[in-house]
Amino acid sequence: MLLHNFLEFFGREYPDQPFAEYQGQTLSYGEADAWANRFANSLLASGLAKGDRFAWLSKNNLEICLMFFGASKVGIIPVPLNYRLAPREWAYIVSDAESLMLFCEDEYASGIDSVKSEIPSVKRWVTLGSDSKPEGWQTLSDWLEEDATKPAASVCESDQCYQMYTSGTTGLPKGAMISQGNVTNNIQMAHLASSITPRQERNLIVAPVFHAAAALSMMAMVASGSTLVIHHEFVPARVVQSLDEEAITMTTMVPAMIQACLVAVPDIATRKFEKLRLISYGASPIAQDTLQKAMSVFGCGFAQGFGMTELTCIATNMTPAVHERAASGEPGLLLSAGRPQMGTEIKIADENDEELPRGQVGQILVRGPQTMMGYWRLPEATDSALKGGWMHTGDAGYMDEEGFIYIQDRIKDMIVSGAENIYPAEVERAIFEHPAVADTAVVGIPDEQWGETVLAFVALKPGQTLELETLQAFCRERLAGYKIPSKLEIIDAIPRNASGKSLKTKLRQPYWEGKQRQVS
Repeated sequence: MLLHNFLEFFGREYPDQPFAEYQGQTLSYGEADAWANRFANSLLASGLAKGDRFAWLSKNNLEICLMFFGASKVGIIPVPLNYRLAPREWAYIVSDAESLMLFCEDEYASGIDSVKSEIPSVKRWVTLGSDSKPEGWQTLSDWLEEDATKPAASVCESDQCYQMYTSGTTGLPKGAMISQGNVTNNIQMAHLASSITPRQERNLIVAPVFHAAAALSMMAMVASGSTLVIHHEFVPARVVQSLDEEAITMTTMVPAMIQACLVAVPDIATRKFEKLRLISYGASPIAQDTLQKAMSVFGCGFAQGFGMTELTCIATNMTPAVHERAASGEPGLLLSAGRPQMGTEIKIADENDEELPRGQVGQILVRGPQTMMGYWRLPEATDSALKGGWMHTGDAGYMDEEGFIYIQDRIKDMIVSGAENIYPAEVERAIFEHPAVADTAVVGIPDEQWGETVLAFVALKPGQTLELETLQAFCRERLAGYKIPSKLEIIDAIPRNASGKSLKTKLRQPYWEGKQRQVS
């Protein structure tokens, strides 16, 4: 089974079934499959072949959803870009992936133009808008000119489907290669875990589709012949209105979105959400009080899972039934990440990868059909991550007697803020460039809205001063917005061990005391 098979089936058998609604436009499955064929044929006409890559940079829209399916038809590999990154970060990913084309939403074209010289692999530049055409670019409507005949191509389950970038231990992004089989197996898991009803669901797509969870949620809906209701970006009041008034049955949100809906929409308590039956969440920590309030306000089932880009989407699932069990007298279950997905093995291992007894904390290792092919052009990192056939997640946790996974902390020091991964080393490098800074260490601390936020500890050079606002302005020129410290503490010296490594556990400890759940 291949990703595009789902779209082709429903396009053939149920051509009038609504595929998506976006900004007042409704597209049927028949029309969607025809667009995907045109896109695939246009890629071939542009000189791309099976195994080549192209990048796209955009907020949510119809086109980027359909690009996954069109590219799948001819074995060409999409590389989604996080629009929140800085231009030089985009350039690194596009260049590393050796992308031959780049599709870009109009508002980001100037940022790409500023780093074009760093992306020699790209031969064609296409804007997704129809009104503007910067010099050196062509519009999508001009480029998409091939007919809708199904392209002739040979694609199999072991072929790569897409490539998503995830930060590595040094802070440099790594390209996780996801196969067709990875995707279709994870779709099956999602269907069973969420009890998806074919051709009956209306899924609100509001989390950015460049993220693994949002992309898989979108693909799972298409694989059931259901309807996508796509929001260009997250606006809390608009999301609450859609969930209530547009017969939405399912959606996926990160905890920061759920929190924003609860606190930023005054009339949320008056809404009925009569059709809404499931909210899936995950990707970052969520406060237990926030989750319990959300379960009460939305009045629907909740589900969550633990996963990572290298696992296509998720490896565990905590079902609505378990959430109900927690609400009926076992609140401690809300601290878990659920149990392994169908067909997925999880073990808690010591430093030698030997399985530990139930209840003991170790590294979470995962083995299953959703495990990535490997990292693009990084054989040593691939061998390390997939040693012994198990995905080494870098997360520490334990499994209880019922098989529930409890995640205690990250073995590495990665910060997860609003579902974005932040590596302290990258932030520290930027802070070290400030002339007033002698030493620094960056940690994640709890945050009610974002799950975690960035705290910078700074030791100053003699006679120097530094205010938070000054540091933020300095970092803004070097880092994506979500990586910029939101808090600053000036201390005499950064505590370090004998080998010179900063003692981040000691720095974090006062902020995490009494917190039951650090990662979801």
